[in-house]
Amino acid sequence: MDARDIIKRPIITEKSTDLMAQNKYTFEVDMRATKPQIKAAVEEIFGVKVEKVNTARVRGKLRRMGRHEGYTSDWKKAVVTLKPGHSIEVFGGF
Repeated sequence: MDARDIIKRPIITEKSTDLMAQNKYTFEVDMRATKPQIKAAVEEIFGVKVEKVNTARVRGKLRRMGRHEGYTSDWKKAVVTLKPGHSIEVFGGF
């Protein structure tokens, strides 16, 4: 997989914004991606050094549209901790 196939998009929430002060950045990643692949992709795309990667599988939520109900898609989240002195400027670089 290409690095841009692994990292789908950044997750911008109140919690992830607070984590940026601790040099941690949150991304939605491909479900099949492993921690070493995620680390290599972030280092390649943003040109930073990654200290560690934490991942979590997020289950889809039940949603209703009138009488019909179904689930949103499952997805995988990665919280990437950067080494001291590195930051990703796209997020504002705390």
